[in-house]
Amino acid sequence: METETGCCPRFDPKPWDGKILVWKNKPFVKASVFTLFFMPINFGSVISRVYGKVQEAGAAAKDNVCLSDHTSKWNMDIYLDVKKPVDGLDNVKLSGKFLSKVYEGPFKDTGKWCKDFDAYAKKKGFTVGKMYMWYTTCPSCAKKYGKNYVGIIAKVG
Repeated sequence: METETGCCPRFDPKPWDGKILVWKNKPFVKASVFTLFFMPINFGSVISRVYGKVQEAGAAAKDNVCLSDHTSKWNMDIYLDVKKPVDGLDNVKLSGKFLSKVYEGPFKDTGKWCKDFDAYAKKKGFTVGKMYMWYTTCPSCAKKYGKNYVGIIAKVG
């Protein structure tokens, strides 16, 4: 995919902000990233390897959704959406009703965003289940674009 930066595509928050997503067996590939106190250490190499295999298999999805699940201060699982299963990768499916909200600003505001998201979901009548972060661009591309959009996509009930 050609992008302005040669890296991450420009993100449009409108289709994702304040939306309900209903997924039934939505395909993703899953990989793990080493983190040091929640800061990703090898994200670039992991996503490059995974995305390369996804492209090679002709499985790249148009939205480039890459959900992050911080399982501990030492690990983050990432889920990259795909059009079809990819040989050699951990293929998983997500199902359910998800609420999506987009934030903009420095990563240090993540705690504030999570609190706001929880209040937003409650105001909409939802109980938040599993919460994923969507870091829509790498820090370098966010700087070039002048915006650092981060989506929160959470399973809701």
